[in-house]
Amino acid sequence: MKRTRLWAGLAATAMVATGVTVWAIHSPSAEPSESKAASVTGNAKSVDALLKSGLQRQVQQDSAGATQDYRQALELDPRNKQAWYGLGLVDQQSGRTANARAEFDKALEIDPHFMSALYSEAYMLRTSAPDRAIDLLRRAAALDPKAAMTQLQLGRLLAENNRKGEAEAVFRRAVAADPKSLSQVPEEFRDAVSR
Repeated sequence: MKRTRLWAGLAATAMVATGVTVWAIHSPSAEPSESKAASVTGNAKSVDALLKSGLQRQVQQDSAGATQDYRQALELDPRNKQAWYGLGLVDQQSGRTANARAEFDKALEIDPHFMSALYSEAYMLRTSAPDRAIDLLRRAAALDPKAAMTQLQLGRLLAENNRKGEAEAVFRRAVAADPKSLSQVPEEFRDAVSR
């Protein structure tokens, strides 16, 4: 019985595939707009595949392969924020911080609300350009005020840069968003924040 269902399913799949193939071969040619839409859809699938491959290569620490995949994705879609972000991560991990910053900025130019790029660039700049990092974290915190982790990072950066009054206010928002985050607030601020 199970084998019969399996074969019936395979036969039905083969018939559908044959029908689609015959339809595609015998259909009148599509209008340019439909052809363009199909091309865009095909490009989107290719870009998605390249992004997945780039990420997989990145995880495997194949930065040259990941860079190649992200660059190919950008050839197909020059405004793909994920590809720019991926390149930024590869360059950041390889110590090419100027390139990484430019790529994160390109991703943010495409989508100013791209949280991953905001956070990654801020993390990268926390010691070399703390004011820019603070600005990026403020933008991220404004986009998602309930993200206690972002608030905590912003508060720590403010505190490290002797902006204690601002840091205290940010830590207060972090604890309001997630009371469990109080344990992650630096000790010098805990009493003031917990009141």
